[in-house]
Amino acid sequence: MALLERVGTLLRANVNDLIARAEDPEKLARQLVLDMENQLLQVKTQVAIAIADQHLLHKKKQEHEDAMNEWHRKAELAVSRQQDDLARAALERSLSHQRLASGFAQQLDDQTTEAETLRTAFSKLQQKLQETQSACEMLVAQHRRARTLGKANTARAIAGAQQKSTALNRLRSSILHQEATNSAAHSILAEDSLEDKFAAIEQEDHIERLLQDMKNRQPRLA
Repeated sequence: MALLERVGTLLRANVNDLIARAEDPEKLARQLVLDMENQLLQVKTQVAIAIADQHLLHKKKQEHEDAMNEWHRKAELAVSRQQDDLARAALERSLSHQRLASGFAQQLDDQTTEAETLRTAFSKLQQKLQETQSACEMLVAQHRRARTLGKANTARAIAGAQQKSTALNRLRSSILHQEATNSAAHSILAEDSLEDKFAAIEQEDHIERLLQDMKNRQPRLA
């Protein structure tokens, strides 16, 4: 997953080295923590969106399962009253809701996996931020002592800042990409007219078999 790969780049970043090699360690430390806090907030938002989508899919799945069972009950009632046409219509509705429930179930599985992945990424970023804050505090204190004692080594001041900018920009791009992915609509498979005709025939046969099965289970009239 592209998001995890980019997050991994940030997690592998050597904060100590970046700050130690910066021209202005205190400024870089503050900016690094601020950027990580902003990125963590964006990931947290994506986690919330993923969980909300997960709950919505579960609700839709349950609604169609309930409707499927209700139409099946109505079909049985129609059979008991010897109203075959009404039973066929009810069975067709039941099968339609069954297909929709199955589709939402698959989407729910995928969304659950995505939500767990985002939760893991958030947890790791949160831990990295805490470690970075502690490292920044320690390294800034060391820098101040070295500067006060005249021991700062300015020869290594420029080398590391660009690495931090590149890593954070990659993570920022990954968050934007994930937002676009989470807002994508569910795809619908298109079937040609010939397949529609055969599908209709197969459904009619399925309904007739279900109807006959219901009739066979009904008590025989005296």
